[in-house]
Amino acid sequence: MSPMAAALLSSHPKLTPTTASPGAAAGSALLLLHHRRCRLALAPVRSILRPDSSAPFNRADWQASCAILSSKAASATGSSSDKPPSSSGDLPAADTEPDNDGGGNNHRPPSAIYGARTSLDPVSNLPRPLTISDLSPAPMHGSRLRVAYQGVPGAYSEAAAGKAYPNCEAIPCDQFEVAFQAVELWIADRAVLPIENSLGGSIHRNYDLLLRHRLHIVGEVQLPVHHCLLALPGVRKEYLTRVMSHPQALAQCELTLTRLGLNVTREAFDDTAGAAEHVASKGLRDTAAIASARAAELYGLQVLADGIQDDGCNVTRFVMLAREPIIPRTDRPFKTSIVFAHDGEGTSVLFKVLSAFAFRDICLTKIESRPHRHRPIRLVDDANVGTAKHFEYMFYIDFQASMAEPRAQNALAEIQEFTSFLRLLGSYPTDMTPWGPTSSSSSFSSSSTLD
Repeated sequence: MSPMAAALLSSHPKLTPTTASPGAAAGSALLLLHHRRCRLALAPVRSILRPDSSAPFNRADWQASCAILSSKAASATGSSSDKPPSSSGDLPAADTEPDNDGGGNNHRPPSAIYGARTSLDPVSNLPRPLTISDLSPAPMHGSRLRVAYQGVPGAYSEAAAGKAYPNCEAIPCDQFEVAFQAVELWIADRAVLPIENSLGGSIHRNYDLLLRHRLHIVGEVQLPVHHCLLALPGVRKEYLTRVMSHPQALAQCELTLTRLGLNVTREAFDDTAGAAEHVASKGLRDTAAIASARAAELYGLQVLADGIQDDGCNVTRFVMLAREPIIPRTDRPFKTSIVFAHDGEGTSVLFKVLSAFAFRDICLTKIESRPHRHRPIRLVDDANVGTAKHFEYMFYIDFQASMAEPRAQNALAEIQEFTSFLRLLGSYPTDMTPWGPTSSSSSFSSSSTLD
């Protein structure tokens, strides 16, 4: 008899090694092992597979014990799979029918080991780890997409967000940088910010923020600007002494204000809709605001004059920003935006960059220079003349080509050879929608805070 069998039999009062033959003793030892496993279901696995460390280890007995446990697990799994699933969707419960050994002892393993809620559960029934999509779901087709913009409800940026993403949830931000941060912090899914105006030119602040942050341009939208002169109900133009609005809006309506015979002072405000809100909230009866017709509806103001912009072709181009870039395509017109810097002398590097595009028949739609923030001035020492100071610039370029086209890829590969810095801001579809009057009934839901 093996030492393991003898140790097991000697510890049981009903089974002794002196009353059993060698074969029967081994069988009794295995039966006792089974009995102990049923009684001590919550005991550590090592206490079932291996006796106390004081007893000698026998590999044959250990393999026999493993075989018994494996057969019991297989039989329990088979019986559970034959049962229909419960109505709650859980796994079938363990079989509750007795499994007697002839002496009235039930040796069916409890559900704590072979039941439905143990470590033997399939992986598919375990809790699924959270993903970033659980924290910030991004609906398809712009439905209820959270879009950040600068300004307050009624701003032109809000109208651009509604045009870019119909039925979106527009999130107003008090500054351009807050809109960038809202997307980076998953408070918003997209940001729609102005980048240039046909009359006022580039919005330099947003060009600088594009380089400072790591968002990608995923689209553009062009919005015609339709200015209105707004005041409190009952106020006549003759009573006005002051007009408030964004500096660019004031400049775009300068000639019209003079033609209307208004002897008023111009006061700059953060944005057009903010000026309208200020006039309404403060009850300023001697002050008018230049803003959109939607702002008049939102803040209960009357329109004293409609379409007061000096030039009818007043269009603002907005860019749509996201955390991830889109996949460029070739089945529709695309535009690509880049920014680069160089360490070369004079304008020779800029000429080489332009030549890389001209050689491949790529049309440029925008070129903008901004001071190099980390090295705004470059000093050149000349022993005969002295020290010359040159301003250093970053160059922003938009060109009409998709990064899926080999000619665009080859152009950037050539540019990279003689520039010290090159970054792709985005390759995105060109806005081909026809211009029309801004609609005051754009469908979106506004939120007053970033929370």
